[in-house]
Amino acid sequence: MGQSFRGRAAAHVSPRGVRLMLVGLLVAGAAAVSVPAWSQGGESHRMGGHHAMHGGGMGDGMRMGERMLDAVNATDAQRAQIKQIMQAARDDLKAQRDANRGLRERSLQIFAAPTVDAAQAESVRQQMIAQHDASSRRMLQAMLDASRVLTPEQRAKLAERVKERTARMQEHMQRHQGDAARK
Repeated sequence: MGQSFRGRAAAHVSPRGVRLMLVGLLVAGAAAVSVPAWSQGGESHRMGGHHAMHGGGMGDGMRMGERMLDAVNATDAQRAQIKQIMQAARDDLKAQRDANRGLRERSLQIFAAPTVDAAQAESVRQQMIAQHDASSRRMLQAMLDASRVLTPEQRAKLAERVKERTARMQEHMQRHQGDAARK
């Protein structure tokens, strides 16, 4: 590979690199404390890969988050701060998930009507986009808050771990797709 992650980051920070870091922080932060709503039924069956990415149930996600924090040698104070940050984000995002559920129900009503109203469908779509944007902004804020708790070295190590995990997941998915294609 040649250069280390830090060496590449110092030489040039690409938008892809920034996204990778943000995804890494999101995965680590969400995994650190898991999202109870996802692990208690509600959204979990609709979350598909995202739910699976966080280890399934709440206990699994919490253990994965602890392993990530162990890997970067997070202190007890850092763990407590990150848990508090992620809990606040979970609380905020629960209300947004509830609003999204209402929009999904509304879109199904529009689709099931005798005549589909394109203007109403577009209105609901725009509202869904706005909700997604609000959720994304809230998670970004949580990730930025968590990034201030970790040292630059811890963040670099975490990003490398997430990158390795992502590569393993992609390999697994490709093998799975290959197996499915052969059937």
